[in-house]
Amino acid sequence: MATQLLMPKATAVWLVENTALTFEQIADFCKIHPLEVKAIADGEAATGIKGLDPVINGQIAREELEQAQKDPAHRIKLQDPKVRLPEPKRRKGPRYTPLSRRHDRPNAILWLLKNHPELKDAQIMRLVGTTKTTIASVRERTHWNASQLSALDPVTLGLCSQIDLDFEVNRAARDRPPDTGATLLPAEITTGPGSLKPKEDGELDVRAVFAKLKGMNAKDEDGGE
Repeated sequence: MATQLLMPKATAVWLVENTALTFEQIADFCKIHPLEVKAIADGEAATGIKGLDPVINGQIAREELEQAQKDPAHRIKLQDPKVRLPEPKRRKGPRYTPLSRRHDRPNAILWLLKNHPELKDAQIMRLVGTTKTTIASVRERTHWNASQLSALDPVTLGLCSQIDLDFEVNRAARDRPPDTGATLLPAEITTGPGSLKPKEDGELDVRAVFAKLKGMNAKDEDGGE
């Protein structure tokens, strides 16, 4: 079986517009969050991305798609490709951008910053063939044409391919450090017999603290005799 869906966002757009699949089914198949699928349906995400028919490109069998629409619990499976494509070689350095497209780069940068804030500047430079200075000016709204910029998908503009964009997004997701937020202390520590409970006004009872310390010293003296 095939293991990777090509152009998942474009596929999700097509499935939202042309099928009766649930958000969960589309999210599971395209490997994106259900809320992102809902945002696509509401027109809040993937704006400007042209839908890609997964049946025509041979990634879903038509019978599989019809079965999934009849059964909301059914999870779509990728169809085994008939042709094996070689792994594309990654381009080193910034991408060359034709002169006719260079004026669109700030719009593409703005789209990437809004939709994929996890991307590093070096990745944006590879995708649209820009410079770190231009990225910073768009991010900080100091670009000379900042008031006229509009977020436009670089794939639709022809500045990069959907495969290249997905590769960089997946790469950024792998490089992102795990979320290690602060955790609460166990209940046995905060509510156990050794814990110091505050008084009703929120302050520690100083006399209770000293009484506890005196009791501990008395036990130590008894043990030493």
